[in-house]
Amino acid sequence: MLRHRVIPALLLRHGGLVKTRRFKDPVYVGDPTNAIRIFNEKEVDELMVLDIEATRSGKGPDFETIELFAGECFMPLAYGGGIRTLDQAARIFDLGVEKICLQTAVLSDPDLVTRIASRYGSQSVIVSIDIQRDWRKRPHLYGSSAGKRASPDWLGHAQRLVEAGAGEILLNDADRDGMMTGYDTGLIRQLTQSVSVPVIALGGAGSLDHFRDAVLAGASAVAAGSMFVFHGPHRAVLITYPRYQDLERILDVSA
Repeated sequence: MLRHRVIPALLLRHGGLVKTRRFKDPVYVGDPTNAIRIFNEKEVDELMVLDIEATRSGKGPDFETIELFAGECFMPLAYGGGIRTLDQAARIFDLGVEKICLQTAVLSDPDLVTRIASRYGSQSVIVSIDIQRDWRKRPHLYGSSAGKRASPDWLGHAQRLVEAGAGEILLNDADRDGMMTGYDTGLIRQLTQSVSVPVIALGGAGSLDHFRDAVLAGASAVAAGSMFVFHGPHRAVLITYPRYQDLERILDVSA
């Protein structure tokens, strides 16, 4: 088993699988259920599904779709999107999802993390710290549902959520989303040195070397979207995943 997890991150919008660039311009890339089946065949260790429309539309989680995904997954599944209450989280866990990912709701209600973690354990709660830079390149929290920057105290926000009970932090880089130019290792290093829980890096992966860079910066896991659904200079849609042997080689950072 790999020491560091490599996690496909699938984005949902109106029930379809999409991919964005810098959190904008979602492009339809296929049926998410088919993608899950392919990742089953690839023996992926963990999968993350994020509904980017659920909070924005105000409809909350699509429980029917979540149940379908949970039934298809042979690997642990994390779901995020539209979760605002303990009851919603409880229903998602009852459907067979192992982890939930919170972002928008905990910007204003960090105690939601505590309520969920108290019942289901910290290991079941991921919080997403979405980052966007201002014109001076300073990182700010980004409210993805509102589409605007929030507080510049993103590290303090992460620390407060860990104190509230979060078991993992998803560091989601809006500026590098879909660009495939590499992770911001400086951000990763700042966060991993500031919190005591595992950090999942997301936003910018385009090669196996980018995975290695993130791990060397302190990430416990690396997540990617475009790298697993696009192929070639013309970004043809192709659901793929690296061979285990290649991941093992590139993520062996003990030397």
